[in-house]
Amino acid sequence: MMGALSFRRGLEWLLGLYFLSHIPITLLLDLQAVLPRELYPVELTDLRQWYTREFKDPLLQDPPTWFKSFLFCELVFQLPFFPIATYAFLRGGRRWIRTPAIIYSVHTMTTLIPILSMFLFDDFSKASGFKGQGPKTLRERLALISVYAPYLLIPLMLLLFMLRSPYYKHEEKRKKK
Repeated sequence: MMGALSFRRGLEWLLGLYFLSHIPITLLLDLQAVLPRELYPVELTDLRQWYTREFKDPLLQDPPTWFKSFLFCELVFQLPFFPIATYAFLRGGRRWIRTPAIIYSVHTMTTLIPILSMFLFDDFSKASGFKGQGPKTLRERLALISVYAPYLLIPLMLLLFMLRSPYYKHEEKRKKK
């Protein structure tokens, strides 16, 4: 029993830190592609440009409309959820987080499938719509995938945790009045 409790609390802490770290990443980097440029100091736009050059990320270099729609969902649906999830998991034992966590995890994994597939299989030559921007070698593709993969793997872990954990699956019976 104590081992299961320790495992659960460790996983809750990991998830809480994941959501906590996601807040500045979303606000300071990801949303630069959809929010007005004037909101960001030059240091943050330089950081984004450095990242896109270093990791050859065509989605943040010149975001296509479909990717902007994912970022808009991140702004409207995910960003408000991050502090709530941070609180629930760092505090621990908040069963009410189960349904929102399942929704978040499925939504996020669904958006990562086309992104990772594109990184693996798309042609990033100058003839493509990406005008030569993007990873060309397998090593460059894997480096870029390694940046995005946690946003598939951690939500998958969250989904399995919410669906399989006896603690979170437990439904309290409400007393009849």
